[in-house]
This record gives sequence, structure tokens and C-alpha cells, in this order.
Amino acid sequence: MLGIDIVDNSRIERSLKKFGDRFLTRIYTPREREYCFSQKNPIPCLAARWAAKEAVIKAFFQSFGVVLKFRQIEVVGRRGLPAEVYILGKEGELLRESEKKVIVSLAHEKEYSVAVAQIV
Repeated sequence: MLGIDIVDNSRIERSLKKFGDRFLTRIYTPREREYCFSQKNPIPCLAARWAAKEAVIKAFFQSFGVVLKFRQIEVVGRRGLPAEVYILGKEGELLRESEKKVIVSLAHEKEYSVAVAQIV
């Protein structure tokens, strides 16, 4: 199954300015925050993870009929390599038991970030 999402980077920037740490801790795992804030500009990184989480939610629902929460999805950056996705909690166990995995592709273009997720 496949999921896709695109996000305007300024939307993430506005949420960060308005809600600060409350926004970050509600959406992103500690490892995601650490990785994105190690970047020169964390906004595209955060936006790409938002898009990835939305794409994973769509693909996961199509595959398993379960709606994930943002914090159940961890998108781990690996400089120069494709990001890895981990599904946390009992839904992660469901994924492992099905012998499937989630793969994602992230991209940035000036004002937008996009992600595609596939469960294979």
C-alpha cells in the first residue's frame, strides 16, 4: 500500500513559533527532534517528517485498517542515506508479525516538503 503527502514548510514554521515545545513534543520523537535541530535549518527537516508521518498513516490504514498517531511513527534520518521508519507500540508489533516494513522517500523543494510511504 502507498501513501503520499506534501506540506508547505511555512506551515510547520508557524506552528513551531506559535506552540513551541508543545508542538514539537506532540508530533516528533526525541530522536527526530535531535536530528532535525542538528541541521542548519530544521524547518524543512521537520516538514519532511510531518509529510512522512501523514504518508505512513495513509499507507498503514490501507494495509491494516488502523489509524496511527503521529508519535507512533518515528522517521530516523541518516545523512546521505534514505530515512528509516519505525512504528512504535502494538501497531509496530502488528507490522513485524505481518513480515512487512515501511519504506519512505522524502524530498524538499524551496517552500515544500513531500514524502511517499509504502508498506512492502
